[in-house]
Amino acid sequence: MENRVLVTAALAEIKILRFTPAGLPAIDVVLEHRSTQTEAGQARQVNALLKAVAFGALAERIARQAVGSSWIFQGFLATPRNSKSLVLHIQDIQPDTY
Repeated sequence: MENRVLVTAALAEIKILRFTPAGLPAIDVVLEHRSTQTEAGQARQVNALLKAVAFGALAERIARQAVGSSWIFQGFLATPRNSKSLVLHIQDIQPDTY
């Protein structure tokens, strides 16, 4: 079973491109999501910050983007070792054209 997560968000923070011990490019970012959702028949404003990480060529591509630019991120959620917070592992990005 494959469970993909799609998140429309702006790049709120882009850390410095780093390299894993195996030499793979990696980048940590913070995504900012804002939307209006319907819950129990009522409109609700949703604002959330989400930590995310990307590896390889995708990390290099994200490193070249502007803070504040809006994208549709696709990936999966994971909990890092010794942590209780979720991190989105980005596997693809597309421009948010809406």
